[in-house]
Amino acid sequence: MNRRRTAPALLVLAALAALTGCAGTAPPAAGPAAKVTETRAPAPKASVAPLPRSEPVRVRVPAAGVDTGPVLKLGLAGDGTVEVPSEADAERIGWYDKGVTPGETGPAVLIGHFDTARGPAVLKNVAKVRVGDEITVARADGTEAVFRVRELEQVDKKAFPTRKVYGDTERPELRLITCGGELVDGHRPDNIILYADLVTRAA
Repeated sequence: MNRRRTAPALLVLAALAALTGCAGTAPPAAGPAAKVTETRAPAPKASVAPLPRSEPVRVRVPAAGVDTGPVLKLGLAGDGTVEVPSEADAERIGWYDKGVTPGETGPAVLIGHFDTARGPAVLKNVAKVRVGDEITVARADGTEAVFRVRELEQVDKKAFPTRKVYGDTERPELRLITCGGELVDGHRPDNIILYADLVTRAA
């Protein structure tokens, strides 16, 4: 178990239980539904050796047309929920900096907007991502951690799978979270979560 994460773990998970993913300060403008086809694949049989701690600086998701940086640092808001990027940073992705860095053992968590009141945002094409697609995270030490998407999940925010997303893992993994669903009273009621495994590490 990686001890670099905040402790005790149960208290951290409790604090994260209210995650809403990418709620902005104002409702999104009218737009299409944010929806993915839920699919999953078996976890890789072999685990790639973990990388040392190094903060993410850029994120690329070719299937969704994402190539963005620098990566924002996200902590906890005053009410104990996870921070999300501001509307001004709608085209950037944030990293939950109380957890592991991408490539370390454990689940690194990235968060981005699907849309905001200003219009489509960085993850507007998340529905184009499929199991097997890659997410590459460039790190401050000059290395790159390449992850392969293993599962796409869409859940009601009220039933957010906190332990599944933030619970300790035995291998380096990644979560990419955004909002989903049809607009209801100006807000999207779901979270879309991409689960991915480290498959390559490059200098």
